[in-house]
Amino acid sequence: MPPRPRTLPRKKAVQARSQATVEAILTATARVLVGVGYDRASTNRIAAAAGVSVGSLYQYFPSKEALVAALAERHIDEMSTVVLDAMARHAGAPAEETVRALVEVMIQAHGIDPKLHKVLVEQTPRFGRLEKLHDVEARVTELAVAWLEAHAAEIRPVDPAIAAFIIVHAVEALTHGAVLTRPDLLRDPRLVDEITALVVRYLG
Repeated sequence: MPPRPRTLPRKKAVQARSQATVEAILTATARVLVGVGYDRASTNRIAAAAGVSVGSLYQYFPSKEALVAALAERHIDEMSTVVLDAMARHAGAPAEETVRALVEVMIQAHGIDPKLHKVLVEQTPRFGRLEKLHDVEARVTELAVAWLEAHAAEIRPVDPAIAAFIIVHAVEALTHGAVLTRPDLLRDPRLVDEITALVVRYLG
């Protein structure tokens, strides 16, 4: 079995100049992945796109896999911030309003960079550092459970844990599917209407 590629950065950027370099490298990584795909992306190509030497790139990232893992983690951070903030803001809202807000924010999160999201999902090998995605899903599900418990009088009797699992993963799957196969729907308000109707009817 071949050794697993190193996916952790060599060192953390602390100073403003090094942080700017890392940011430029990650931005270039995204641009190269979207432009030529994972297989044709290389550290040489990424360094050239970032305007840095390959040696400078290797000061922070030991491999292409480490670059892509860091980029995926940054992408997940951006998406999770949008989702968790919106759920916290609508915690006390009525049922249909909250469901609509969740659907809208999930679509918004997946629309941050849909071309990059598609490449990361379809082309990138599954090498570590994706635990954060599961952590985000778990946190969103926890918030959904709390909301269902607080609004039990507004919905049909359900097990909050099971219902939260179904709702979060159904909305995630539909928005995810739009990114991969129908990105035009991310800008179509009817998608929000239909997914909201689906969840509201499920909750009765």
